[in-house]
Amino acid sequence: MMAPLLESWRILVIDDEPDSIDILKMVLSSVGAIVLTAANGEEGLTIFRREDVKLVLTDLSMPEMDGWQLLDLIREGENGKRTPIIALTAHAMTGDRERVMMVGFDGYLSKPLKIFTLLADLEECLNQAKKSKE
Repeated sequence: MMAPLLESWRILVIDDEPDSIDILKMVLSSVGAIVLTAANGEEGLTIFRREDVKLVLTDLSMPEMDGWQLLDLIREGENGKRTPIIALTAHAMTGDRERVMMVGFDGYLSKPLKIFTLLADLEECLNQAKKSKE
């Protein structure tokens, strides 16, 4: 189950929608995760480089720097190659999931986020990311 897995993890949530940040922070904090937040990719990149982050959840469409650009910049660093990065998006169109995975994200969660399945959905993303790196 997800609760022990995420306990004390430093998770960076990057989204320009306060509601998404609030939901993720509430759910992840409830299982013992330490949640850091940013409102855009530039803020997120600064936090990622400064903190020991174990997981990144990022929106794809944001001002300043979007999730696509952020992925590339995080992956440039050694720590960024090991850190799972999961895309969050409200634009769940046919082929989007495949495109997200093809460019190097480790998972994909569509919005609106579902509180009751969020941890299970996140666990599935992390399990698939782990399998793909083995």
